[in-house]
Amino acid sequence: MPPGEEEAPASSSPGRSITVSSSVTDSEDSSDRFVIRNNREIYQEKAFLVGVEMKRHRALFSIDESLKELEQLADTAGLAVVGSTYQKLGYPNPRTYMASGKVAEVKTAVQALDVETVILDDEISPGQLRNLEKAFGDDVRVCDRTALILDIFSQRAATREAALQVVLAQLEYQLPRLTKLWTHLERQAGGMVKGMGEKQIEVDKRILRTKIAELRKNLESVRDHRQQYRNRRASVPIPVISLVGYTNAGKSTLLNKLSNAGVLAEDKLFATLDPITRRVQLPNGKECLFTDTVGFIQKLPTQLVAAFRATLEEISDSSLILHVVDRSHPMAPEQTKAVDEVLAELDVQHIPRLSVWNKIDKAEDPDALRAEAKQQGAICVSALTGEGIQEFFDAVETKLKDLLVRVEAIVPYSKGDLVDMIHRRGVVEHEEYTDSGTLVRAHVPLALSKQLLEYRDQVPFM
Repeated sequence: MPPGEEEAPASSSPGRSITVSSSVTDSEDSSDRFVIRNNREIYQEKAFLVGVEMKRHRALFSIDESLKELEQLADTAGLAVVGSTYQKLGYPNPRTYMASGKVAEVKTAVQALDVETVILDDEISPGQLRNLEKAFGDDVRVCDRTALILDIFSQRAATREAALQVVLAQLEYQLPRLTKLWTHLERQAGGMVKGMGEKQIEVDKRILRTKIAELRKNLESVRDHRQQYRNRRASVPIPVISLVGYTNAGKSTLLNKLSNAGVLAEDKLFATLDPITRRVQLPNGKECLFTDTVGFIQKLPTQLVAAFRATLEEISDSSLILHVVDRSHPMAPEQTKAVDEVLAELDVQHIPRLSVWNKIDKAEDPDALRAEAKQQGAICVSALTGEGIQEFFDAVETKLKDLLVRVEAIVPYSKGDLVDMIHRRGVVEHEEYTDSGTLVRAHVPLALSKQLLEYRDQVPFM
């Protein structure tokens, strides 16, 4: 038995016994298993979920909640979950992730339920993957949470940039996990001939490394293009506000409510992959840019963070970060912590942040939630019904005003467009017409204050 494994007979494996979904029926028609996902028809494979709860490690999510989220991910990917189980161990079995008794138990359930895919709740090693595939048989596909998330991203990638990022993440994940199933890659080798004694898998790995290098080069050009776009945007002093949050927190719905953006908003995980920016006019007449970003999740694959670097850099250039939280979700505090951890990895703690507690229309006690939000400096809204949007705008305007720089300048009459920009981008305290030009005292964004430097010296000493 491998070190650290806590074994029990298959019938009493530590943790939860097999749970079968209530939707499983004996007389299921295969035609009922075709579903529409992302405007295309796919065959809904039967999936079985397996998790391991580590006794010596306090996880952010409980194993039950983590498996519930894994079931949501499977549904988003177009799979039908027919059962699940988990086991408590000191740490995962280095050979098979779960103990051997649990492997036998899962194999029995897989055969009984006619399962086609077994999904593990954690990222497993290439060795664990191969051993489980061998244990469950050739007809059963084994994947982990990371592979499942990558598959969802692949289905939802609607632009060239998103597709490039997803393919890169998939290839980097697959490289150490190549098996005999990957021998089809030799057809893409451009006539490459294997050397004496060279294994097919080595050829496949070399092909993948070449593809990865090409993708990285393409994505670097995308990154440069995004940086040029951000530089042009920075030359126009307009605040940029990023919407971040756990996946399915309602960021896209909120952006739609603020701007009539027409952004895809579904009750599914990872509905939005590409950052979408819309211009929004605040009630005080000032304009700003709201950017909807990809949702976060616990155990976010490192491959995705790396591949989506160009996308996530949008957050680092923000004037303000709006952390949208689904407060109707029972795991809202844990989801908040998961997002905070990702933001810490992105090193954006210096950017001002405002917490927006969404879906207040689903709260059991909205008044108590509003009182709690007030104590914590958060804003309660319902992006679906529009409740709390005025308070939301007031809070955003207050946050943005705190970011402005006070200036006093005499702007020549020939620069009337600059005065107009001060009114649109800043907060004017006093305006007076003089012989030399328009005397303005206002709070403006830092970039605009730099454009006013040459006119600030003309202000007479009072």
